[in-house]
Amino acid sequence: MSLLSDYDYELPRDLIAAHPLAERSASRMMVLHRAEQRVEHRAFTDFPTFLRPGDLAVLNDTKVIPARAFSDDGRIEFLFLEQHGAHRWVCMAKPGRKLPVGASTQVGGVAGVVEEVLPDGERVIQFAAAVDLDRVGELPIPPYLGRAVEAGDRERYQTVYAREPGAVAAPTAGLHFTPGILAQVPHAFITLHVGAGTFKSVHTERIEDHAMHSERFEIGEEAAGAIRAAERIIAIGTTTARVLESCGGARREMEAQRGSTDIFIYPPYEFRAADVLLTNFHLPKSTLLMLVSAFAGREFVLEAYAEAIRERYRFFSYGDCMLILP
Repeated sequence: MSLLSDYDYELPRDLIAAHPLAERSASRMMVLHRAEQRVEHRAFTDFPTFLRPGDLAVLNDTKVIPARAFSDDGRIEFLFLEQHGAHRWVCMAKPGRKLPVGASTQVGGVAGVVEEVLPDGERVIQFAAAVDLDRVGELPIPPYLGRAVEAGDRERYQTVYAREPGAVAAPTAGLHFTPGILAQVPHAFITLHVGAGTFKSVHTERIEDHAMHSERFEIGEEAAGAIRAAERIIAIGTTTARVLESCGGARREMEAQRGSTDIFIYPPYEFRAADVLLTNFHLPKSTLLMLVSAFAGREFVLEAYAEAIRERYRFFSYGDCMLILP
């Protein structure tokens, strides 16, 4: 049995990266060698040097939408999570108590009615027309940044290869890549539209009792073929790892597909598709930290986090990264 308290650590507030570095690729990169239980300190610009012939980096090309918006009267904050049909949205609403079933609201001059309140509190809202989120919305940067969204976030809280709109959070391991570094790395793209559930807090002491939200993904024919042919798979981020591990079987059996996944990966899960993982540093007690612990071992990961704190690495979405090797 795994306990939530097993994935806790103390992080000084000043190590949370509130803003990105001036250059995307300027981040530090902690390298974990699993077999040797060894840590080394490198720069992200060294990432291509760790690849071997036959390696394939798999990246999530989802694009963050400006999903955060307010009702026209300013009383309700919305996070537009998923569109169902032309004008029907599943939304998080705060404060939700003001929006029971049948309640009316208006966003960007478009009227909406709450049709359903889902078990986890999300609202299904039918709008009378399309809500122009590009005009009235803003990128939903993580609240732990402790600041309002800024103009620069529209570019920097987005990977340089983002092309499939639908996420409400960035696949942050990919934020370090520049076009130049990406060109040095054999790669393929999959899509997982990151939802709020990826970052939902775990409230059960037994982590096995936590339920993950479902998120939509797609693997195209070209990517599936490249994955089957690769000698090793380098998963760029936990979202990519979740897609690969959701598809069942070894990577040699990967097929083009689309669907949704609610996979929850925690120790002692054994990975079948991902051989190497590039990831950022994650929040205490988070499902993302649990996934990384499954990949590299909980004790080794927490020891590495302690060293990262001593070495003053930058944490979370705009922070530094970690490369986990066999």
